[in-house]
Amino acid sequence: MVTATRSAERATEAAAGPRRQGERWRGTAAVVLLRVAVIVLAGVLWQVLSGPVLPEYAVSKPTDVVDALWTYLQSAQGWADIKTTSIEILAGFGIGVALGTAAGLLLGSFRLAGQVLEPLIAAVNGIPKIALAPLFLLFFGIGIWSKIAIAVTGVAFVVFYNIYLGLRLRQRELVEIVQVMGGRRHHVLGYVTVPTLAAPFFAALKTSGPLAILGVIGAEFIASAEGVGHELFVAASNLDAPNEFAGLIVLVVMTLILNGILSRLDAYALKRLGLAGRRRRKG
Repeated sequence: MVTATRSAERATEAAAGPRRQGERWRGTAAVVLLRVAVIVLAGVLWQVLSGPVLPEYAVSKPTDVVDALWTYLQSAQGWADIKTTSIEILAGFGIGVALGTAAGLLLGSFRLAGQVLEPLIAAVNGIPKIALAPLFLLFFGIGIWSKIAIAVTGVAFVVFYNIYLGLRLRQRELVEIVQVMGGRRHHVLGYVTVPTLAAPFFAALKTSGPLAILGVIGAEFIASAEGVGHELFVAASNLDAPNEFAGLIVLVVMTLILNGILSRLDAYALKRLGLAGRRRRKG
């Protein structure tokens, strides 16, 4: 009787699986369609209101913006700007993640070092990152390294605090249980530390990605010879609204691409660590 009941339950779950998957696909498709509808509605309102209600010299028109974007993407200079900015963002993001992770693990593992240095790090973090741009320009020049340095400062602090606080909040009882059961340092790392730090680490990556873009574009605004930020600065100086909005669209696309990559990496890593189901249950 029990065996028959369990078989019936498994059959019911197997039949419900495709139905749930279909519901998820329909829900996703509905969300995508609503997003597209919102974008189209905003574009139509922009086109209609530009001129009669909003000053066209300030907001341009979607048709003019599309034309400027197409011209920009067809030019060699446009792709050179995108390439330069992409290199600066990726390099600054990668170096910042590495430095922030190393500092967080070091200060989080050694309590005395954390107590001594954490207030100093907090004080430095209070300085607006864009205010450091002139200093980095003096050190690294007008090339890409000054922009990379600004991106590093924005990313490293976010990653550091997530790793540092994650280690500080690690449950000591779990560590002691692993040690009592004969576990060594690498067992504590694999069974306690990594699962504890996985969620805050990837949250830090998603948060710091836009900060890297913000730092790079801000530094290119201040002083640069090329890059999307340089194009935005030139367009703003010339009161060229279509090219200004075209540059902003390029930045939005770059942000969406970076965020999509980090989201996929987050989902893959949590799945490999066996934490994806736990996140869904919490949600």
